[in-house]
Amino acid sequence: MDLIQTVLATIVTLGILVTFHEFGHFWVARRCGVKVLKFSVGFGSPLWSRYDKHGTEFVVAAIPLGGYVKMLDEREGEVPDSERHLSFNSKSVIQRIAIVAAGPLANFLLAIAAFWLMFVVGVKTVVPIIGNVEPGSPAAQAGLKSGDEVVSISGNPVNSWDEALLGLLAHLGDSGAIEIGVKPDALQGDYQRSDQLKSLPLDNWLAGADRPNPLESLGITPYRPEVPAVIGVLLEGERAVQAGLQVGDKVISANGTLVEDWFAWVALIKESPEQVIRVEVERNGAIVQLDLIPAKRTHEGSVTGYIGAGAEPVEWPESLKRTISYGAIGAIIPAMKKTWTVTTLTLDSIRKMLSGIVSVKNLSGPITIAKVAGESAKSGLESFLNFLAIISVSLGVLNLLPVPILDGGHLLFYLVEWVKGSPVSDKVQAFGYQIGLGFIAMLMMLALYNDFTRL
Repeated sequence: MDLIQTVLATIVTLGILVTFHEFGHFWVARRCGVKVLKFSVGFGSPLWSRYDKHGTEFVVAAIPLGGYVKMLDEREGEVPDSERHLSFNSKSVIQRIAIVAAGPLANFLLAIAAFWLMFVVGVKTVVPIIGNVEPGSPAAQAGLKSGDEVVSISGNPVNSWDEALLGLLAHLGDSGAIEIGVKPDALQGDYQRSDQLKSLPLDNWLAGADRPNPLESLGITPYRPEVPAVIGVLLEGERAVQAGLQVGDKVISANGTLVEDWFAWVALIKESPEQVIRVEVERNGAIVQLDLIPAKRTHEGSVTGYIGAGAEPVEWPESLKRTISYGAIGAIIPAMKKTWTVTTLTLDSIRKMLSGIVSVKNLSGPITIAKVAGESAKSGLESFLNFLAIISVSLGVLNLLPVPILDGGHLLFYLVEWVKGSPVSDKVQAFGYQIGLGFIAMLMMLALYNDFTRL
């Protein structure tokens, strides 16, 4: 069932992204008087097609990994004299630039629309309160304390841990300082005290890290309510069931050591693959002893223990819950700001990746996108909209890169033509397309390799 949901979520995501991107090209081409021969979502054999009154064939094809808009063009075939004025190549360089740029622009508009709908529906989150500060860490040295609420990063307001992480990720590889604004003792409900600015010094912060964890590197653990070590979920056939654990059991001790909460229990399990743990649990008022042997699991090169059990759900206090929402008009500006933030972060990440500051192992491909699409779909509408908007921005930025075969490469050629007054020679364009194709192929191979290493 999870696989089917992941596949469907991926198809829907790609379908929306491709349709908006290609519709941007299509809509502007029509406005510029270009005859569009085909509008295809997907590649390969058509699953559905129809023609409109202008003679354009609309197609939904079998392979949902892209799409294209085919326009009348004398460079691609014979064009009757009566229709030459309708061909793409006959249009002015400004019109051609507009047609090519319209695809990526449509992706940015889609991101704004997705963020807008997300803010109108409302984003449910928790107040970004610091739970623990590691002694001697950068956060501790800056004076951050348990119970402080993070209210800003580098002067930008923060309402959730997601926003805080976006603000921190913008500083990857930087030297200098991060200014973090906090409201002291917010966990105790003391909102009378003024906000304070804390400066955390950086020196090539997390440069080259494979999978950077900004909060952990600063010594910050987000606050989470106390979770008792009570079994809430059991997976059939796994070690917890085999040992005799039952839903509702409260873990009291392990190997004679008191188990304080669920997180201490998980840490113990992870540290004990294929080792016998003598466990005491409270069941219906009685103490039950049993032997548990965690299974061995390898994840990202490290071996950890696993028993196939989950905690009993714990509700967050209402005072620490937060819903970020705006009206239909009020959501427009926040949606545009969010799109701009994600766009600048994406561009900065590409710059840092090319300069070696950010590891290329952070590059993701279709497998990771499919997994995240499935998870976001299961998490609800707001999560899916957020994912859709971020991927749409990424697609828009990627297509604007000055790489031949991408929209940005075409724009580069047309801008050169505009400046010099004549088209770039066919020989130069053909050479550029070969270079661009090689670059994209290497990029895709690297992304797929990263995907497989994460599986």
